[in-house]
Amino acid sequence: MAWQQLKINVKAEYAEAVGDMLSANKAQAVTFVDAKDTPMYEPKPGEVLLWPDTQVVGLFDAGDDLSIVIKRLEKAKILGKNFTHLVDQLEDKDWEREWMENFHPMQFGRRLWICPSWREAPDPSAVNILLDPGLAFGTGTHPTTSLCLQWLDGIDVAEKTVVDFGCGSGILAIAALMLDAKAVVGIDIDPQALQASVDNAQRNNVSDRLQVYLPQNQPTLQADIVMANILAGPLRELQNVISDYCKPGGQLIMSGILEEQAESVISKYEHLFDFDPIAVEGEWVRLSATKKV
Repeated sequence: MAWQQLKINVKAEYAEAVGDMLSANKAQAVTFVDAKDTPMYEPKPGEVLLWPDTQVVGLFDAGDDLSIVIKRLEKAKILGKNFTHLVDQLEDKDWEREWMENFHPMQFGRRLWICPSWREAPDPSAVNILLDPGLAFGTGTHPTTSLCLQWLDGIDVAEKTVVDFGCGSGILAIAALMLDAKAVVGIDIDPQALQASVDNAQRNNVSDRLQVYLPQNQPTLQADIVMANILAGPLRELQNVISDYCKPGGQLIMSGILEEQAESVISKYEHLFDFDPIAVEGEWVRLSATKKV
């Protein structure tokens, strides 16, 4: 099926309203793109941040008359007559197949591979995790996830208990279980993430050793390993909660942290933990530490 896109650059404060107008005019999908390549980090819980200059992109059927849509939008005060816009025609192709072609098996460290279910594992003798891209965060493509997977591959996880704080898709929890962890507790604020973790654990035949919880239901325990791949702000704010999950002599790994944020996170934990050298990938870092006895 062929498609076309209507792209409109607006100030961030108007982006959602313009997106709603595109949806009301039968856009099949609406996305928001940074129009000035300006990075933004750490939205507050429940907050949706848009960039200072945002490109709103509406996806329409190729048969839709966008000149009619544009005339309707010109009547809106926030856009006005002759607002700046661009119409792109998209090539007719099998978009689902095109999307699937972009995902390949990825290796992390020596043993771990993340493999989409529609591709064969390159090394059948390796630790192969079947994980398809989905709604919950975490498929191994982001540097923070990559850094954590590499760390897991390099330590002895066998027969250890693990907490995955902010488990997302469950990728780190499943990796730990497939590296022979005794049990993993996954915690996340998003029920959809917990369901994704359970589904992915079932796909990899490790669901019998995984338990998941919302924060308000989280259990009291101390684990051998605590993983928290979230963001610097929550890592600082939840220091007491995260630290309490780690038993004396246990290991802590944290990521979702920009390089310039590393010291501010370390300062919250260093009275309880001895830190290893910082690991860096791109602009992101991984912090690993051992809890003082």
